[in-house]
Formats: sequence, structure tokens, C-alpha cells
Amino acid sequence: MSGAGPLAQVIGDPIAQSKSPVIHRFWLEKLGLAGDYTAQHVTPAQLADYLADMRTRSDWAGCNVTMPHKQAIIPLLDRLDPVAARLAAVNTVVREDDGSLTGYNTDAGGFLEPLRTQLAQTHLFRMARIFGTGGAARAIIAALAGHGFTLVVAGRNPDKARALLDELAPRGEHHAVHLGHFEQATDFAFDDRENCLDLVVNASPLGMSGQPELAVDISHAPPGSIIYDIVTSPRDTALLQSARQAGHPTIEGLAMLVGQAAIAFEKFYAAPPPREYDAQLFELLSA
Repeated sequence: MSGAGPLAQVIGDPIAQSKSPVIHRFWLEKLGLAGDYTAQHVTPAQLADYLADMRTRSDWAGCNVTMPHKQAIIPLLDRLDPVAARLAAVNTVVREDDGSLTGYNTDAGGFLEPLRTQLAQTHLFRMARIFGTGGAARAIIAALAGHGFTLVVAGRNPDKARALLDELAPRGEHHAVHLGHFEQATDFAFDDRENCLDLVVNASPLGMSGQPELAVDISHAPPGSIIYDIVTSPRDTALLQSARQAGHPTIEGLAMLVGQAAIAFEKFYAAPPPREYDAQLFELLSA
């Protein structure tokens, strides 16, 4: 990796916590590609000037976008990808050859990536229980609704959960419930889940280092459910541990983080990232 070649960045306020430079630089080095990826602290007051300056630089390939800019950046762009427009949130900006800026949202694609084997199969029924009503939940709700899932969205505010479903998944028999519904153990007799695809997704920051634990009893997960926790720190959350103890397959948060970064990487550097090194990258990210 060298400074010559395309430059991409991640912007936010704050930005020091971002793992994106580690991911993209790892891939650049493995591929031997010229280019760089840096973190840039950009405050809300600086956002418009930052974009105006960077769009004039032919070496600038674009940027990933973290909080608090995912919505505020939209009016400053020239066009939006349909997924970003539907989610009303941008996490990737690509500078086109003519200097115009296109906004994308790679969260939905990144979330779905580790599920692609299951999604390629045919099921009699698909259901997902989603915990959380924030920005990540928006992308996950839209992604799963598009793949034929019946959704149960749980949050501290069920009205917010219902509003998300009405906006992002208006078709289908979806349900909004209070997060407390899942706190206590249940002896519910689940029906025959043969040829069904069940997901349980923590799309909230609960369980993250410094946050309260996610108060969900694993007995609410139907037999064979895939338990997917998007929290990345700690890598092995209490939810994932209880899921494994109960015999459920699990997906960790780094899978979504790396999956969404892979989509952006190819847009920035015009090359697919070397995913054969994922295990090494996951270790690096969790060190």
C-alpha cells in the first residue's frame, strides 16, 4: 500500500473509534494496491465545505459516512442509489469521474452477506425477530422485508417500531412489540419449523461494551434459529454465548461490519477485496 492511487476516507464526529481504516488498509495491503484509506474528523458545521473541497480532488474516491452525518449529507449529494433513498440514510459516498457525488447505503447488503447461503434456498416461511429501532434496524428491516420475511420488531417504544414497519415494510403481516416481551423465559410450543428460516437479530447497541446487556431470554428463539448480533465489541456477546449454549447457529457483528465495508471497497478501488483472509481480519479487528 502506498499514498499514490485512490484515497478514500471515513468521516464522522467523533471518528477515532472507527474500524474502517483497519479493514480497508488490510485489504489494500493484501492486494498490493496503490491507495490509502484514512479517518477524517468532520463536524456538522464542516460537512458542506469538506465535500465541496474533496469533490475537486481527482485522487479522492469517496468516503464512508458515520454518525451524525448519514442523513445530513443527503442534500449535499448529486444523486442517491435507490436503497439509500429508501432508507433515507447514506453511509458511502462515491466520487464519479465528472466530480459528481453518489450516495449509497451498504448496511443492508452487508447485513445480508453472511446469510446468502440460506437466502438462496426456498422456504415455506421466513420470520425474523429484530431487537432495536435505530439506524441499523432501518437497514435490516428493509433488507429482510425484501427477502420475504415476516418481521417482529421489538423496541422500548413499540410505536417507533410500528412506524418503521409502516415506512419500510408496508406489505405483510408484521408486528411491533415492546422489548420487555422477550425478557422472561417462555415455554411456548413452537410449531414444526421444518423448511422454515428463523432469525433473531440484535440490531441495537445493547450488549455493547459500556452499554446495558440485551435483556432477552433465548427461549424465545424457535428451534434452529440463526442468532445474529450486530454488536462488534465485545466480539462474543452474552446473546451469542447463550445462543450457542442452546444449540443455535450464530453470526457475529464483525460479519456485517466487514460485509458492508467490502461493498464500499469495491466502489472505491475498483477491485473486490480478498475475502479469503477474513479470519485473519476478524482477529485483527478484535485484538
